[in-house]
Amino acid sequence: MSAQSNPRAVNLRQFKKQVKDNKRKFKRFLTKIETERPRGLDKLTPVLDKEVWEEVDCLTCANCCKKMSPTFSQKDITRISAHLNMTVPAFKEKWLFFDKKDKDWMNVKQPCQFLDLKTNMCSIYEVRPADCAGFPHLTKKKLVDHVDTHKQNIEYCPATYKMVEKMKARLNP
Repeated sequence: MSAQSNPRAVNLRQFKKQVKDNKRKFKRFLTKIETERPRGLDKLTPVLDKEVWEEVDCLTCANCCKKMSPTFSQKDITRISAHLNMTVPAFKEKWLFFDKKDKDWMNVKQPCQFLDLKTNMCSIYEVRPADCAGFPHLTKKKLVDHVDTHKQNIEYCPATYKMVEKMKARLNP
């Protein structure tokens, strides 16, 4: 985010209404992108990403931390447990569960145990899971290969919602 930008606070109530009104339409649009693979999409993505972050302030939202769980890689678990001066087994026992279906380590509760609900800041930000560091994954190379991620995230992340909204406006004039 540039120093001149002044992102707006996220109104979660308004966001939830927008999602309710547009979720199906946006998911259909993303499916269309996946199948038609429009030209220039990968060049458009960073432009839209910059616009989105000039408009969305994550610290006024933290909906991802409140409603979702990152997946914790073994590297994440080792790094975070060392940061917290815990053994890996103790960290897993206290904070995580193993999702047998997806074979992922996930938070045992929501909102995330590391989220400060007063400030919307992460207490382990400098060692947070890679999944959190990359979220909401807007600028992944080859956007069409990550459409399923965006389909899921439009329900939780105002930045993803805004990205898809802008993409739809640009690609469907």
